[in-house]
Amino acid sequence: MTTQASKPYQPLAWAGTTVLLTAAMLISTFPNEMYGVYGFFFASVIWTSVGILWKEKSLIVLNGVLSLIYIYGVTKHLISIFTV
Repeated sequence: MTTQASKPYQPLAWAGTTVLLTAAMLISTFPNEMYGVYGFFFASVIWTSVGILWKEKSLIVLNGVLSLIYIYGVTKHLISIFTV
């Protein structure tokens, strides 16, 4: 029987997962609000960081691109707030 070693930075990975699931719940509950988009942005940034720390290229690419997509939405929302 072999034991699998735990990857480092597990608390950060679990924080990213918690934020991601919370954002999904917010989008489902409040589809016309921006809370979920902000949550997905923060979760993507956290998971990009985890990918970098774990040296997992698939996590870096996936969540890095998602971060860019969500930063566009967050920026667009902030501009709409401050240009009223």
